[in-house]
Amino acid sequence: MLDDEERRARQEAHWLAREFGAEAPLYAAMKAEKAIEQRDFGRCARWKRVLEILADSGAVELRRGAPVK
Repeated sequence: MLDDEERRARQEAHWLAREFGAEAPLYAAMKAEKAIEQRDFGRCARWKRVLEILADSGAVELRRGAPVK
């Protein structure tokens, strides 16, 4: 069973991939950087998890710019 943080990270990753395609990892990295600047390390950890999920779930398709379904 997934905890709330993992569920939220997966939802964010799915939404980012759908909305931004190949740009999704860049967007997540910018969000993580912003969280670090604001010293919100919990939020930073979630965005880093989003980056991991994006990398694990189709980095090849995202790099090619293929639409994610």
